[in-house]
Amino acid sequence: MAKAPPKPDPKAEVKSEAPPVKSKKRLFLILGVAVLVLGGGGAGAWYFTQPKSAHAAKAEPAKPPVFINMESFTVNLQSEDSDKFLQTAFTLQVKDDAQVELIKLHLPQVRSRLLMLLSGQQAADILTPEGKNKLAQEIIAQVNKPFEPKAPPQSVTGVFFTSFVIQ
Repeated sequence: MAKAPPKPDPKAEVKSEAPPVKSKKRLFLILGVAVLVLGGGGAGAWYFTQPKSAHAAKAEPAKPPVFINMESFTVNLQSEDSDKFLQTAFTLQVKDDAQVELIKLHLPQVRSRLLMLLSGQQAADILTPEGKNKLAQEIIAQVNKPFEPKAPPQSVTGVFFTSFVIQ
């Protein structure tokens, strides 16, 4: 007797005809990890390429001030009733040592500018503290003017009177 071929299992036919369904969880997991890695790399690159914060800049020690002592000036003041003169000495505060050298190099020009400024003052205007403060600002403006056309201005930041006599 001959044996009949085995009947195919109906369940086996269904399995062999349809492709197996893969889980999408694995795909989402791989995509999620890739997004996290790229996002973290981008955030790290952004963080390390940013300039130092204001807080980090404040932590640096402050540079000591740089001063230039000016020789005293004696000038006649503008006066209608009597002859008055001003004898004053002051110190300039500048940004750095390069400014000291630049001003010393052009000292005759600086002194000329300041003599013209001081001799044009009225005694009554510079007797008060407000008048002296205004004069200090005018001195800064005169010294900060460039020495040559199209040259950058100097960096004088303060004027400190060490002597101030009006007679």
